[in-house]
Amino acid sequence: MIRFEDVSVTYEGAARPTVAGVDFEVPEGELVLLAGPSGVGKSTVLGAVSGLVPHFTGGTLRGRVTVAGRDTRTHQPRQLADVVGTVGQDPLAHFVTDTVEDELAYGMESLGLAPAVMRRRVEETLDLLGLAALRDRPIATLSGGQRQRVAIGSVLTPHPRVLVLDEPTSALDPAAAEEVLAVLQRLVHDLGTTVLMAEHRLERVIQYADRVVLLPAPGAAPVTGPPAEVMAVSPVYPPVVALGRLAGWSPLPLTVRDARRRAPALRTRLSTATAPAAAAGASGGAAPVPGTPAAAAVAAGGRATGGGTGGRGTLQARASDPTPGQPPHRAPDAPARRSFFRRRPTPTRQPPRKHLAETRALSVRRDQVQALRNVDLSVTPGETIALMGRNGAGKSTLLDSLVGLVAPGSGTVDVDGAVPHRTPPRDLVRRVGLVPQEPRDLLYADTVAAECAAADRDAAAAPGTCRALVSELLPGVTDDTHPRDLSEGQRLALALAVVLTARPALLLLDEPTRGLDYAAKARLVAVLRGLAAEGHAIVLATHDVELAAELAHRVVLLAEGEVIADGPTAEIVVSSPSFAPQVTKILAPQQWLTVTQVREALT
Repeated sequence: MIRFEDVSVTYEGAARPTVAGVDFEVPEGELVLLAGPSGVGKSTVLGAVSGLVPHFTGGTLRGRVTVAGRDTRTHQPRQLADVVGTVGQDPLAHFVTDTVEDELAYGMESLGLAPAVMRRRVEETLDLLGLAALRDRPIATLSGGQRQRVAIGSVLTPHPRVLVLDEPTSALDPAAAEEVLAVLQRLVHDLGTTVLMAEHRLERVIQYADRVVLLPAPGAAPVTGPPAEVMAVSPVYPPVVALGRLAGWSPLPLTVRDARRRAPALRTRLSTATAPAAAAGASGGAAPVPGTPAAAAVAAGGRATGGGTGGRGTLQARASDPTPGQPPHRAPDAPARRSFFRRRPTPTRQPPRKHLAETRALSVRRDQVQALRNVDLSVTPGETIALMGRNGAGKSTLLDSLVGLVAPGSGTVDVDGAVPHRTPPRDLVRRVGLVPQEPRDLLYADTVAAECAAADRDAAAAPGTCRALVSELLPGVTDDTHPRDLSEGQRLALALAVVLTARPALLLLDEPTRGLDYAAKARLVAVLRGLAAEGHAIVLATHDVELAAELAHRVVLLAEGEVIADGPTAEIVVSSPSFAPQVTKILAPQQWLTVTQVREALT
């Protein structure tokens, strides 16, 4: 169905090809996973299937790509639209209409399908992807994950023979990701649809793949084969594979179920050690957070913009989080409409601590949606909190409230003594900074070097501060690279470096690992831990359960705008079938969270 014949792509001004020697075939009715580190050309390979590369992106394509017998060199993207459906990394760039139902119908209208067919397919897709309740909602009011489901649905309705998906689960909560992948698997198995997918969160998708095409490095020839064989040599691999490598299992397991069957011997070896999660839970409360000197609690600098200021439309700054431990404080539970659903953490005795940020009975209404309901949250210096919950639960709205982009409908918000929505941005930026889901909101310069120079000036930081952070988070990116030429994950890393340049006391991150490979995520974790050790506080909204297990002291679960659980990471995630990391599921009932913990226990 898809055939690459010795394909290379060189973009204008590039010294060497982005991809080279790409030669593989995807048979009809297979799901093939395209894997590799950030920046190796996965999006370029996907774009070549739909004809966007080179017809839209420019550059030179050598070799031949055919889809259902059509040569993409001689067929424009519009001439492939009836065969290929494409969802890129950025759902916002995908949308044409204003509402969910209109967006689902638009592709079919373009192909001239009958109204009765369109209506039936729209209803089927609304049910398949759990979008029925959103059918009349304006797309602009949806959360990032909801937008991603709409984007996927809009390419499913025309019933293409080939689906090309770039990071299709990056903004989805674990349950929604499983639903989308189950739909894709049904299309492959029952309808013979061919799927070529790139995804960094391999723990979500590897078990669904018939084959894996690995791009190991920029310009390197791909490695293809069965998932277990490719994962044995891949530089990127999910926690289940990392645990299998550590334990010496062969062949490597790809699913939690396979790993659990092989885990008894490993559990025996670990039985004499105390799992950090179990030790934390046995303490019944919060371990103190590492040193939080008052001088480090508030950092200088940052660039700020807001509505009416003529700037970027968001706040930027730098901060991070301490070594994994337990939270120094649990926020009181918010009043609930259904109190019997709410977990009520056991109060702990501890000396009073100064809260760096605090919300009390915070409620926010956005358009016609009650986004937050009576949310109580407190954040202390040196603490890392992960906000988790399904798409549309209110995580991003809570971050926006803390940074002053949204005014409370009722209740109060305090950040380091300031009321965010009433504080001038250039004063607020010294207290709090936000890295939004869309990194392009923070990037306006023509080169990475210019972006970093502007960040240094705005933050009153020493020249080279931002560039050093870029090198740490994203090695290999040159100064003259245009931000638009970076992958989604690379742009996010650049935006994070821009924000971190200013070092505010409180750092807010919205889906900070979206588009990042495992190595980039490990570098991010190291940076955030270092900043937290200096006394900065971090609140991150994430669907990445592995990141929460690795980094967060506390997890706050949200549902329908309410806090339904607030407590130590181990206590919350170990007991959750949706939010437990892979290592926890494999080694249960022992309470291990990460491969790093297991490795340290075995040495």
